[in-house]
Amino acid sequence: MKSLSSSAFPRRVRALLATAVLSLALAGPGFAAETVDINTADAETINRVLVNIGPSKAQAIVDYRDEHGPFKSADQLAQVKGVGLKTVEKNRDRIVLKGSSGS
Repeated sequence: MKSLSSSAFPRRVRALLATAVLSLALAGPGFAAETVDINTADAETINRVLVNIGPSKAQAIVDYRDEHGPFKSADQLAQVKGVGLKTVEKNRDRIVLKGSSGS
């Protein structure tokens, strides 16, 4: 069995750590946030995927959609009572609009 010198072990550990960090950095886009189609999703899914949207706001989104038709833009979510533009901005990368007639 080969023995490691006291200076070789830390170099190997540093090399392994550097490789792990680089791998995670390159895989970053693979950890993208889940998305939700706000024109077709149920309240439970909207609640689970969107940040700062609880069960009652998620249901308000569904109710608004049922009353006014499909959303044409993510910004239109701000018209739902309790949902502001800051919340829309926080969730912009999670919102898709496949279910609108314009898509």
